[in-house]
Amino acid sequence: MNLHSSFLALRSVSLACSLALGAAATVHAAPDAKLLAAAEKAQPAVIESLKEMVLIESGSLNVDGLLKMADAVEARLRSAGFKTERRKATAGAGADIVIGTLKGTGKRRIMLQGHMDTVYAAGILNSQPYKVDGNRIYGPGIADDKGGLAVMMASLKILADAGWRDYDTLTVLMNPDEEVGSVGSGELIAAMADQHDTVLSFEPTAAKSVAKGESLLLGAAGIAQATLEVKGRASHAGAAPDLGRNALYELSYQLLQTKDVSKDIPGVALNWTVARATGPINQITEKAQALGDIRITQPGAEKKLEAALQAKIASGKLVPDTETTLKVEVGRPAFVAGEKGRALAEKAQAIYKEIDRELALTPMTGGGTDAGYAGRSGKATVVESFGLAGFGYHARDEYVEVDSIVPRLYLVTRLLTEIGKQ
Repeated sequence: MNLHSSFLALRSVSLACSLALGAAATVHAAPDAKLLAAAEKAQPAVIESLKEMVLIESGSLNVDGLLKMADAVEARLRSAGFKTERRKATAGAGADIVIGTLKGTGKRRIMLQGHMDTVYAAGILNSQPYKVDGNRIYGPGIADDKGGLAVMMASLKILADAGWRDYDTLTVLMNPDEEVGSVGSGELIAAMADQHDTVLSFEPTAAKSVAKGESLLLGAAGIAQATLEVKGRASHAGAAPDLGRNALYELSYQLLQTKDVSKDIPGVALNWTVARATGPINQITEKAQALGDIRITQPGAEKKLEAALQAKIASGKLVPDTETTLKVEVGRPAFVAGEKGRALAEKAQAIYKEIDRELALTPMTGGGTDAGYAGRSGKATVVESFGLAGFGYHARDEYVEVDSIVPRLYLVTRLLTEIGKQ
């Protein structure tokens, strides 16, 4: 064989090997047939669970409704073998936090978290009832976060029935105040997460109708509140307006001159969203206040924002003899999954490919999440958005997609078994 023929032969072998490797790279692991069958079998029970929970109105201030939600989820945890307890939220409405624990025979300490409250006021079911329409099931709170709770509880039941015990401790935490900042449960979430190796959080993922596909979340903004207060001087609006110092005018001026300050500070955004003034209509306004929503995606960015706002306010005023004060209060911390969280999410991607579904990884969103509390210290590996695919959260016609139930059950059960092997 001459050199040219030898080269052609070697090139053919190399090409064949490359094609074989490429083909192998596209072959995904076969699904776990037992878990997939169990997920399919569980779908009707998940739908029934969704209906039961949606028909319980559980706004963040509705203590009676939240008590009913706590009863419902606690009963399901007990049926899966969990030891349960209740703790009162330390602030806010003071509803119950439900905690379930289960001891296993493995090494990993795993925590699952979700929330029982919704943003909706009492009576919402009169105008937005539970209903099924093709691939969508509608209802207030059905995606955020009752769909997440349904997936969580059904997944745990599937694994319990299969005899899975490959964990040291399996903990479930469901809080009643996520939609108002987890003011009475955030510290407990943080403390309990620090006692675990891994935390899965069950907020929803976006529906196919509004996104290219389902995803897991690797980052979410922290939340803070800015309070701007102006003190002026009251006087008769008709007889002596010039003797007054109009706090409402000064507040308006300060809002306008500070509205773009955050645009020059990386990792933070400010939007003034509420303004109010007090006093009778025939009086020059003495006091006025505005509240601003702050989203934080970089640690410490809120401090830079506060300093910049103070400097801008001090640079000048519209109404002489008025006094303007600013306060920034940080609430829910930002969530950043980090390298370990990304690795866990990539494992979840591989699991989804077993059932021929794509799973995107979203690096950051502007919405806050309790994953921020769970990941605050960095001790636990945290990933967010294991709930159902849906849309319309905090709005009209909130829904979940029925065809996301089985895939999400499979994802959670398979991922938990993989975590247990670590």
